Amino acid sequence: MKIKSAEYTASYVDVEKCPKPEVPEFAFIGRSNVGKSSLINYLTNRKKLSKVSNTPGKTQTINYFDINGNVNFVDLPGYSFAKVSIEMRNKWNNMIRNYILKREQLMYVCQLIDSRVPPQKIDLDFIGWMGKNHVPLVVIFTKADKPGSKEATSNIQAFKNALLQEWEELPIMFVSSSEKRVGGEGVLEFIEKAAKSYYTTKQRDLAQEKQ
Repeated sequence: MKIKSAEYTASYVDVEKCPKPEVPEFAFIGRSNVGKSSLINYLTNRKKLSKVSNTPGKTQTINYFDINGNVNFVDLPGYSFAKVSIEMRNKWNNMIRNYILKREQLMYVCQLIDSRVPPQKIDLDFIGWMGKNHVPLVVIFTKADKPGSKEATSNIQAFKNALLQEWEELPIMFVSSSEKRVGGEGVLEFIEKAAKSYYTTKQRDLAQEKQ
């Protein structure tokens, strides 16, 4: 997928006010500071498209980015930031769940996992929740800045092993580094194929309606 244009369009706190279902969406989510903004900037080849911050919990809204005029990237709030009130944390969680379960044009949730740390319960719990709700998902391991490092390889394998205790089959997975600019090509190829599938299905449905 060659990205010719990418721009921030809007942010929302109410799922009902998100854009009309006209183009496929790919949502990015993960623990706070897992590298969502950095990955979006890397994939789009834009340095400041999505604001990068060292402050956990910086993303507090559902942020939309128009890609090539026919795909939306959606940056969701992190799901583990604890240094906010319980009320605010519950508000974020409800907003995230409502978005994931209600957006009919959501093609995949891309769950980002920090490859530098062992499997975290909150990541496994979240991916388990998506599995139970039959949400199409892709796992993207981030911050693999040292290709072939024993630490990252060990952590990724441990995460897979943990998933296989509950899952019969692993979801599609990618390993990436925004700093070293590796792994993005595979992610974009996957998104391109999924987007084409969306439009093919949409055209078929429209043709059937006319018959």
